Amino acid sequence: MDELVNASGSAPLASLSEDQQLTLSGTWTLAYFHAIRQQLNAHDAKNIESLSLETVDQLDTAAAQLLIEWFGSERMQQQADRLPSQRRQLILSVIDALAVVASAPEIAPRRWLQRRADSLARLGQLMTALVHQQLYLLGFLGVVLTALGRSIWRPGRWRLTATVAHIHQTGLNAVPIVALLTFMVGAVVAFLGATVLTTFGATIYTVNLVVFSFLREFGVLLAAIMLAGRTASAFTAQLGAMKSNEEIDALRTQGLDPIELLVLPRVIALWISLPLLAFIGTLSGMLGGAVVGAVSLDIPFTQFWQIVERDISVRHLWVGLSKAPLFALVIAIIGCAEGFKVSGSAQSVGERTTSSVVQSIFMVILLDALAALYFMQMGW
Repeated sequence: MDELVNASGSAPLASLSEDQQLTLSGTWTLAYFHAIRQQLNAHDAKNIESLSLETVDQLDTAAAQLLIEWFGSERMQQQADRLPSQRRQLILSVIDALAVVASAPEIAPRRWLQRRADSLARLGQLMTALVHQQLYLLGFLGVVLTALGRSIWRPGRWRLTATVAHIHQTGLNAVPIVALLTFMVGAVVAFLGATVLTTFGATIYTVNLVVFSFLREFGVLLAAIMLAGRTASAFTAQLGAMKSNEEIDALRTQGLDPIELLVLPRVIALWISLPLLAFIGTLSGMLGGAVVGAVSLDIPFTQFWQIVERDISVRHLWVGLSKAPLFALVIAIIGCAEGFKVSGSAQSVGERTTSSVVQSIFMVILLDALAALYFMQMGW
């Protein structure tokens, strides 16, 4: 007789006799589920001719299900007549329940619920990434301001040559495209304003519309968006290439501060360039509106500028230009920070460059909207 003995007296046992009858004894309940599985797996169900449950002390549905699945439902039904009546009723009830479950139609998964769950998961991941990105930018801003405060009292550490070169690259080279863009937008605003105001016989107020919009918003906003697309990408690509070539690591090895050498000149250059470009863009946009007024609206140049001098306060110009340093800082910080995040491959450089442009434009528009609300509440 092949017998598997358990240490506990009430533990389940399965003993195989020479005539291939498997005798079960002990307690066959959920509490001994693992031991029951071990006892059954020690035997090959195909070689078992019959089952004996006479010496089983307790049997519940969990153990009965495990026994049926191991021995087979059809074979168990054939053995049912040989089982004790109480055990037979339990075994047959479990067999019927398993048959009902097997014949039940499969419930189709709620795909719309899964899609919504996936959408919420992606949204959560995006929000987490956004928070981490903002924390990274704030930390990078703190490092830049610390380096600026450390070097501002040491003129010998100022990198004037690099700063002037970046002013030429980010400011002077951008004048033609900024002037052309704002000129065309000024013309478009004048046409749109005249289309509406002519209906009310107020064509002359097209001048106020164009000048007011460019002094407060369009001049600095268009210049900032142009620099966000043009300069932020250049900063990211330049620093990313240096990171890929391990030039930044070489600077740190030599005891030099990459923030002071590479980032500060770019930040200062953009601080200087963007207010000047915003001023040029404002004048160019007003000029575009004046050209449309002279050509299509019968508003001579002299009358246009007389209205500007009479009705428009210089306060609106200062309101617009006051946003330029903040926009410049945001664009420079994002462009440089994304450059330092390049991992080393060309694909990473492209991804970081795209990210810097998108973030810069988004932040410029967001800050401009917040500034507009603030100035409106202050009555400026």
